Amino acid sequence: MKQTDLSLLIPCYNEEENIPIVLPEIIAFAKAHHYKIIIVNDGSSDNSKNELEKFNDLNIIHILHHKLNRGYGAALKTGLMHSDTEFTMTLDADGQHRLADVLKLYDHMKIHDSDMVIGSRKGQKSASSLRGIGKFFIRAIAKILMKLPVHDINSGMKLFRTDLGKKYLPIYPDGMSFSDIMTLTFIFKRHLVHEVPITIEKRRAGKSTINVKTAFETLNAIINIIVLFNPMKIFLPTALLFVALGLIWGIPILLVGNGVSVGAGLLITVGVLCLLLGLIAEQLSAIRTNL
Repeated sequence: MKQTDLSLLIPCYNEEENIPIVLPEIIAFAKAHHYKIIIVNDGSSDNSKNELEKFNDLNIIHILHHKLNRGYGAALKTGLMHSDTEFTMTLDADGQHRLADVLKLYDHMKIHDSDMVIGSRKGQKSASSLRGIGKFFIRAIAKILMKLPVHDINSGMKLFRTDLGKKYLPIYPDGMSFSDIMTLTFIFKRHLVHEVPITIEKRRAGKSTINVKTAFETLNAIINIIVLFNPMKIFLPTALLFVALGLIWGIPILLVGNGVSVGAGLLITVGVLCLLLGLIAEQLSAIRTNL
């Protein structure tokens, strides 16, 4: 039997309608190509656990369960810790990812010796305007912080070297920003990251869990990106701006003999505080990313 070198990692949360439809197709595909499957049920409140247990006796599939919902990133981290193949690919459980694209990413990885290959959705309409806005802001902030060789940093379809994925586990968040932070970590650490266009299908069944909460998770992801990777790119310009405004305000008043302006002094003080906060954030960033 051919030795497998790829695990398909699938987080699952409240997908009882999709499991009987999507999972048999993935299993047949994995058997045909000698891949492994790791599914993490992230504390689903519906009947997902029972539906998954129907497939638990197959040798190629490893099903894990969280007792409580811990988040998209937490599910992927649990699955990644149990991956023992050279490569791991993340997929969604709703049937939106085409299995033919798995082969595209895998072939690209082999040909170009990449460390990560992202399934890019560039040019395809987002499932909701909220998600589209969130993705735009995350990309905009990320481009300020570092040079990005790829467009779709938060794609849920990623193929990467398992050892590198595990190496940075302490950095990854438990929420939806997992995909963004993982991609940026690989880029920040100077690993070879490519992207390959993929096609996203409609959900087979059920409803997406994306809602207003996603907006707050997006904001959290942006803050994480700033603080984690290059905080001084944000804090230093802000500090210089406040100091410059303070000087512009205060120098004319000082020159005419009216003393030091309280407003100017406040602006300069805020600038100095921003600089100090930036230095602290820079040290914390170095500690967290020094893996």
